Amino acid sequence: MDRRSLLVSGLFASAALALGEAHAEAAADLPQRFAAALNARDMAAFAALFGDDYVNHQVSAAAPAPAGASAKQATVALFARRVEALAGLKVAIEASLSQGDLCAASFVYEGVHQGVYNGVAPTGRKLRFTSCDIFRVADGKIVEHWGMGDIAGVLAQLKG
Repeated sequence: MDRRSLLVSGLFASAALALGEAHAEAAADLPQRFAAALNARDMAAFAALFGDDYVNHQVSAAAPAPAGASAKQATVALFARRVEALAGLKVAIEASLSQGDLCAASFVYEGVHQGVYNGVAPTGRKLRFTSCDIFRVADGKIVEHWGMGDIAGVLAQLKG
C-alpha cells in the first residue's frame, strides 16, 4: 500500500470514529436536554428533540394518541398536557446510560395537580411518579422510543 492510500484510509477511519463519538455524545446528553426542556416549560425546545420520522413503541390505552396526529405530535401534546396540569413541574434524572445511538433514563416527575390531568379535575395534590425510557438518537434527535410510565401510581395519587 502506498503512502497516499494509507493516509486516506487513516483519515476515513478517523472520521468514522469521530462521527461515532459524536452520535454517542448526542445520545448520552439526550436525557438532560429532555428534562431541561420540560423544566423550562419550553414545548418548542421539547418538540425540537424529536425527529419528524419519530416512532413511539410505547402504546397506552391510558394515553391514546389524538386521531390523525403523528407520533411526534402526539408525544408533544401528551407532555404539553402534563406541563399545563402540574404546576411547578420538575423533572429529574435518577439514572441514565448510553451505548452508541441508544440511551436510557429513569425520570422522576414532581408537581402539584392544578389542571385537568388524565381526565381528572385538579385536586391540589402533590404528585410524584417515574418513567423509564429508552431512546434511539439519530442526528441529535429522538427517532425511536420505548418506555414505561407509572400511570397506575399517578391515578392512585390523584384519587388520594
